[in-house]
Amino acid sequence: MPLYEHVMIARQDLSNSQAEGLVEHFGAVLTDNEGKLVDSEYWGVKTMAYKINKNRKGHYAFLRTDAPAAAVQEMERLMRLHDDVMRVLTIKVDEHAEGPSVQMQKRDERDTRRERR
Repeated sequence: MPLYEHVMIARQDLSNSQAEGLVEHFGAVLTDNEGKLVDSEYWGVKTMAYKINKNRKGHYAFLRTDAPAAAVQEMERLMRLHDDVMRVLTIKVDEHAEGPSVQMQKRDERDTRRERR
């Protein structure tokens, strides 16, 4: 089955447990449609570069899935209809990266940047 990565931004006035509950809910939607939620990460509340629906901040979540296209389309449809979800981005990938995403890594663990001259 195809592999996908999703980033979801939920409203800032939700609690952390409610935002993580959204991830579990949409994971259940995938499993109901013969897909699989490989991994999920809750990135926390982050400040956005610009306002979305009069919100300056949002709860960010990252999902790695292994699901057929129909299951992903159904999950995206439900995300767009949900009042608490502000934005969704889905990308099809060839393979999932091992370990935590770059957002979850500490600065020391990230690849070192090239030196400035």
